[in-house]
Amino acid sequence: MRRSTFVASLSLAAVACAGAGCGSGSNSPGEGAASGDGGSSGSTSSSGSGSSGSGSGASSGTGSGATSGSSGGTSGGGTILDASAPTGRCTLAIPARGQAADTSNPTTVVGTGTAASCDFGHLQSAVTKGGVVTFNCGSAPATIKVTGTLNVPTTKNTVIDGGHLVTLDGGGSTQILSFNSANWQNNENSLTVQYITLTNAKMTGTMAIPAAPQPACSQGWDDGQGGAIYMRDGNLNVIDSIFTNNQAAPLGPDTGGGAIYVQGSKHGTVIVGSVFTGNSAANGGAVGGLFNELDVYDSTFMGNKAVGHDANNDDMSMCTVMNNGQYEVGSGGNGGALYSDGNSVNVVLCGDDIEGNAAGMNAFGGGLFFTSNNWQTSAGGTLTIADTTMSGNTGGHWTNVQTGTVKNVGTAVGTNNKSTTITNSMVQM
Repeated sequence: MRRSTFVASLSLAAVACAGAGCGSGSNSPGEGAASGDGGSSGSTSSSGSGSSGSGSGASSGTGSGATSGSSGGTSGGGTILDASAPTGRCTLAIPARGQAADTSNPTTVVGTGTAASCDFGHLQSAVTKGGVVTFNCGSAPATIKVTGTLNVPTTKNTVIDGGHLVTLDGGGSTQILSFNSANWQNNENSLTVQYITLTNAKMTGTMAIPAAPQPACSQGWDDGQGGAIYMRDGNLNVIDSIFTNNQAAPLGPDTGGGAIYVQGSKHGTVIVGSVFTGNSAANGGAVGGLFNELDVYDSTFMGNKAVGHDANNDDMSMCTVMNNGQYEVGSGGNGGALYSDGNSVNVVLCGDDIEGNAAGMNAFGGGLFFTSNNWQTSAGGTLTIADTTMSGNTGGHWTNVQTGTVKNVGTAVGTNNKSTTITNSMVQM
């Protein structure tokens, strides 16, 4: 399997390596996020209608306010690694879903051998039908302008394989793919995108948050998730693909996912060997998820931004007007690269380069924002970081981990979770 790569010159001077025992030293009580400014418990109804709710943040832990983004504690005995140490070589087992799908017997082939034959109309017909979609656009790279959102069927598995040659371009105005099932964490069907580039997609919010009297009340949008791919009640696989310059709604406490947003997924999202650059959204500049397992292997995230501000919270003392059943304050900005929220989900980062991403003003997790609402159960809430580099990410940070020896995940992460393991990785301290 080919791994797409981008080359960037980023300083690793502030990067520390964490082995299994890193971050186990004692840390001082947190500032900023420890007071609950950055948490997003994101509770929602099982039907998943509308957008998710926001919630309070970590009640304790290490960290610092989002504005300064300074370190909230020492590494607790972690070893400093040479900045030239190899990255992008995951030593964990990649699940079967992370292997490229078999496309030897396609349901539909878009195109008849020329770039001109690969047009939006034929693409739309193929995606609407579902099954295995491949392309025959000639031997040179081909770009298809996507002028309307492609609705993927939710009642069957669909594979879209670009053969390393096809780019789907949203033209700065159109969401590219939508898999939108009415149920919640129930669907066994999946969408796989592989060997393809999705660029210049945009999802615009339509459900504006009503104006409120206090300036702290949330602003922006309750919807507008998933610039390039939106999924609800499905399972997503992304293999060796590129996402660049995609946008979701820029403001709102819970909307997000500049390139990808998945919510209410039964089996979650697996991303392997892919590249995300220059994507933006209110939260989760590249990838956002709610009630969605997120496992990312051998992938690169650079220059993605969460462009909301002031994180989110439920605080009647600051906002007396309800939205989504809560007194919402803050308008996002969490998770410059990656954002995960919800019950009974885990996050795995293995062999990844997460560098130069940014959380929004007064928000958290330039590299990763992860809250697990039911950390007290055995159902989920674990964060695994292996063979991964986090460097040059900006924003506030905090660590609130309930069990285990790792009590500080570094300055690129905001997390409230059950347990964390870090092995053979370089994380910002």
